[in-house]
Amino acid sequence: MTKRQLLIIIEPMRELSMQIKQLSAFLLMTTYCFSTALIADNKADELVLAKSDTAMIVEHEDPVIVDEQLTLTDLLDHTVQQYPDMQWINALNQEAKALTERGQSWIADSASADLSFEEVTSGTLHILEGGITVPFWNLGQRDAEQAYAQKARLSAILQHELLRLQIAGMLRKALWEIRLNHVLSEQALLAYTSAQKLLDKVSTLERYGELAKIDVLLAKSEVLKKRSQVVQARAELMHARQRYTNLTQTNHIPANSSEIQNKTPDSVNSHIALRAVDSLIDRQQASIDALHLVGSGQSTVRVGVGTDRGHNDERSNKTEFFGIAVNIPFGGIAQLNPKIAAAQVDYNKFIAQRGQLLRALQRELHEAEHNLQVDKVELGIVQELKSIADQHLKMAELSFSAGETTLLDLIRIQSSTQQARLKAKQRAVMLQRDIALYNQAVGQLP
Repeated sequence: MTKRQLLIIIEPMRELSMQIKQLSAFLLMTTYCFSTALIADNKADELVLAKSDTAMIVEHEDPVIVDEQLTLTDLLDHTVQQYPDMQWINALNQEAKALTERGQSWIADSASADLSFEEVTSGTLHILEGGITVPFWNLGQRDAEQAYAQKARLSAILQHELLRLQIAGMLRKALWEIRLNHVLSEQALLAYTSAQKLLDKVSTLERYGELAKIDVLLAKSEVLKKRSQVVQARAELMHARQRYTNLTQTNHIPANSSEIQNKTPDSVNSHIALRAVDSLIDRQQASIDALHLVGSGQSTVRVGVGTDRGHNDERSNKTEFFGIAVNIPFGGIAQLNPKIAAAQVDYNKFIAQRGQLLRALQRELHEAEHNLQVDKVELGIVQELKSIADQHLKMAELSFSAGETTLLDLIRIQSSTQQARLKAKQRAVMLQRDIALYNQAVGQLP
């Protein structure tokens, strides 16, 4: 082979070698740029997640102190004393006391004294007279007033008991609202922790090339969703705590707010609310009876003494005298009837309120009984669903580790398992809450 022929063969090979070197350099530079971009992308993602961690921290906080010594009864007593309506209860007691004092009085109204002086014939005769007028009770009126005072005193006591029951209802709802929101907040935090662990696992697999970048982004999106749920659940818990402290005027909360279901017959006939409105009806009837006995007014007796003396006239008599006068009013029924009619309006209004209250109490009792039955059945169902979901999640995690399940399927199963666990915890708390609400419906205090 000649030298020329050899050069013709070698020259193309030399050009090919140069092209291969250029291509190798290009690939090396591309790989370096891609790696740098990937690292920057990962750092950016880490920065986003770090910012999200900061966003989870909400400065607003409504702390409560779990008090092992605090009982529901003690908490109720404290809340009642702090409640604004106690001023009204105190006023009712003062009114009953005043009515009792009036009924015990021996005179129907305030007595009066009078004094008169007369001068006749330019100072030659002076007449001085004084007396006391005392109003007396009409027949049976004092007994009626005493009965009215007794009804007022009993009504004040029952209104106080009704207020305690109403506050107990608000207290029960506030306590169990905190318990339920605590479960939601706790479960949201567990779901977030689980999502974070999954992200760490996916990130590790992606670094070893076993998963794609899109799987990491999917896991990060799930973490951010769970973080948002933690923030929202925490906010609702803070709102529930604030409502509790606003009601009770304390940040101490009993460690145990569970109650035992009332085993008395399912009836509202002896409910404190009915007895309270019955006391208002009885009080109003006693007031009407007392008004009837007022009649045309109070009879009065006047006892008086006097003297008349003359001056500058030796023939004038110096006389002292004593007198009694009885005043019996009549013809005043027309003036009294409007007062009796107004009292009858209030009396019938209380009767109407009793009928409405009875229907409302019957509805509440029926709903409370039904809710308890539903809770007991649902609790068994959700506990079984939770057991199945836990088994399903274990199988899905094993399948994902073996590469038989996609990340999306694992996240979906994980989410459904978390929901099953949440419902089981929620239903257990709801059962205890509805026992307390059943006791409220039958009028039982904590």
